[in-house]
Amino acid sequence: MAQWVTVWRAAQLVGVPRGVLQQRVRSGEIELADGLVSTEALIKLYPQTQLESSGMFERVVQIRDEAFGRRVRERLLPSQEVLAQRLFRQSQELADVQRHLQRYHALVVALREQLRHLNAEAGGHEPRLLALQRQLNDGLARALATEPVDVLDVMDDMLKVVSAQVTLRPSGHQFSVEGRETLLQAGMRAGLKLNYGCGNGTCGMCKVRVTAGDVARTMATDYPLSENEKSQGYVLACAHTAASSELTLETLEATGPGDIPQQQIVTTVRAIRALAPDTLLLHLQTPRSHRLRFLAGQWVTLGLAEGEDVHAQHSIASCPCDDRNLQFFIPRSAGDPLATRLFSGQIKPGDAVTVWGPGGDFVLIEDPHPLVFAACDTGFAPVKSLIEHALSLDAAPSISLFWLATRPDGHFMANQCRAWSEALDPFEYTLSTHDDAATGASQMAAAIRADLFDIDCAFYIAGPAAFVQTLRAELTAAGVPASQLHLEVIE
Repeated sequence: MAQWVTVWRAAQLVGVPRGVLQQRVRSGEIELADGLVSTEALIKLYPQTQLESSGMFERVVQIRDEAFGRRVRERLLPSQEVLAQRLFRQSQELADVQRHLQRYHALVVALREQLRHLNAEAGGHEPRLLALQRQLNDGLARALATEPVDVLDVMDDMLKVVSAQVTLRPSGHQFSVEGRETLLQAGMRAGLKLNYGCGNGTCGMCKVRVTAGDVARTMATDYPLSENEKSQGYVLACAHTAASSELTLETLEATGPGDIPQQQIVTTVRAIRALAPDTLLLHLQTPRSHRLRFLAGQWVTLGLAEGEDVHAQHSIASCPCDDRNLQFFIPRSAGDPLATRLFSGQIKPGDAVTVWGPGGDFVLIEDPHPLVFAACDTGFAPVKSLIEHALSLDAAPSISLFWLATRPDGHFMANQCRAWSEALDPFEYTLSTHDDAATGASQMAAAIRADLFDIDCAFYIAGPAAFVQTLRAELTAAGVPASQLHLEVIE
């Protein structure tokens, strides 16, 4: 018998991005009933689906050696307490189903016996009673017959034990809680803009209200919830995980840059690494009690200790899901005092760097269109952050990257692009070079039109002014609406 699952869960079961299924819903290939998808319809569209083809299922069942088994237990499976609670809930549901089946079976058997008596009283030749008896016997035989197991039903039951599906209200956003993640960690990994502050149970900014399902505490907290808040179901997302396989939370999410507060954090230089002769990776780490809340694609101002007028604005190259570890791509530049200090070796691991921000509105907009990212040189920094965010959301039908280099080491992370392309079906990239940013942008526009001429896309463009302005003009002339062009000038 077919089950009905959410689009989010359906994508997990058949191993495709959620955006692909949503596109098939819009095209009419998949019909929804109250927002749910039939597993029977999924099997017809993806007949090759097997237990072994689900990436999540493989991670659970393919325990080939003891070391791998330990990694699965520590990273992918919930704690023993949470696992026990989810199994108990599944057992309750199974017991309810068995009890109802037994009652229905007893009812059918009693009805069949009653029909037999009525027919005997009528002389055993009443046509209508005989027809009812045959219909009842045939129906009971079909119900008791062994039928092929719906592979998606089995996978769905397994997923409900090892992971939990969380739905946020009023937004309707969904994400999964895997392993020993907290609700906050899982939501951040999924690319959602949740409210939070410290991340360690001190500030109370990550309060959410549980409206359906159960949660389990993962750590002690200093923030005191009032008795009234507790009675209404409020918990701290940073200190709880999902104890039931399905959970509904009520919380407000950031809608854009205006909802993200300005912050000042003294961070520590964790590492400085050369990506190319003229490009450094700067890795900063925030204190555990004060993380930087930002949106993918935003920038911050970096400065050295007080008393030194060394400040520079740089885009964050890392994903908001790892808010303690901030990455920046620093190009060699005589006009950037911070870059001068870094390339001369005056800044070392362990030094303090102050971060002010975040700033900028070059952020991902919720949009059903395929995504096209265009970067020039270190304009790849905010684009990388946006791509990682888009991959976390798993909602885009496809992602394309065009990267122009005007410097000898302009493609300083080509290996990352190659890794995305090899690992992800909906991702493709094109690397190009030209000494002039404007001319390179014109050539890139021609390549984009050649590849995506008849596709309605959302474009995210980052780089020097000449590159951004030229590419915008070319795409506008090709008919791309202004609402689908998102721009970030980096000088």
